[in-house]
Amino acid sequence: MQSGLNPARRPREGFRPTRLEAKGRQVDTGAHVTAAVALGETVVTAHGDGALRLFAGDSPPRTVAAHRGAVLAMAAAGEEAVVTGGDDGRFLRVSVDETVEDVASFGCAWVDCVAAHKETRLLACSFGRTVQVWRQGATRPELFGHPSTVGGLAFDPSGKRLAVAHYGGATIWERGDRRWKSTKLVWAGSHIGVIWSPNGKYVVTVMQENALHGWRLRDKANMQMAGYPAKPRALDWAGDVPHLATSGADEAICWPFDLKNGPMGRSPLCVASGGKQLATMVRALPGQSAVLAGFQDGAVLMSELDELAEARVLRGSTGVEVTAMAVTDSLSHILVGDANGSVLWAPLRTGGENAWPV
Repeated sequence: MQSGLNPARRPREGFRPTRLEAKGRQVDTGAHVTAAVALGETVVTAHGDGALRLFAGDSPPRTVAAHRGAVLAMAAAGEEAVVTGGDDGRFLRVSVDETVEDVASFGCAWVDCVAAHKETRLLACSFGRTVQVWRQGATRPELFGHPSTVGGLAFDPSGKRLAVAHYGGATIWERGDRRWKSTKLVWAGSHIGVIWSPNGKYVVTVMQENALHGWRLRDKANMQMAGYPAKPRALDWAGDVPHLATSGADEAICWPFDLKNGPMGRSPLCVASGGKQLATMVRALPGQSAVLAGFQDGAVLMSELDELAEARVLRGSTGVEVTAMAVTDSLSHILVGDANGSVLWAPLRTGGENAWPV
């Protein structure tokens, strides 16, 4: 997956510290950052110590004691809250005002996948092979069983369908007037993550075999996106085309989904080269045709979706793997978290709409 990208200048020892880092706030939480979610102008981070931390503006981060163990999964639940799952067996809804609500508890079973939809207010979580879906105001959830441990959950843009990744493919649950009905998407192997295309026409899963697999839903046509040296665990939709940006290689691999056949028979865009380092995290810039890539050595690069564009270094090499990234809706701030619990919270845009600090 090599390209003709003009890479950012990288010395042998890695990328040097940047002006963005100098302008930002460095917070040492002491706990692995497992996820980061932007809620408007607030970014919420999840950690291995069970806490959530809320970053906003120039104020110090606020800490919310949530789980009695590691936070394994987190997703936005509207504009003012997130849902989380933990190895303490709890499924929580946590608001930006620091209110913690117990949605469900499963004892010793880990809650390792969660999902939510803003408009329908549906919440979902998985434990083992079972998925629970909660409707707003319902006293009991709806339970869906699967042939193996659930590897990923995602609601489609309308909130009427839920994709569940598992061994052997994925199951699509569609909500009708009275009940949910299921459709099987079959592909051999272990599927450990899932995402919908913005138009709801495609479902893409992450595979244990260092590949992505996709389906065009109208006819269940298969799309195999292989060749990764590592698992492409991080996925995000970038640009208007759109492109599915992924980690798992030495640059951000971005698959085009603008035509009726999606990426079938086409090559991806490859941008933001990290040299010999693998990208461990990707994140799209809201409203921009650009993507962020975070690497094993802690560096973060920003690039337009153009293989001729030169990437900008936002964060220099720290020696610690990037595990989470998020950008506020207005692009005012960026957050980068790593495996040691270090968080960079920095102004991304200063001095006007088109002014970047790098």
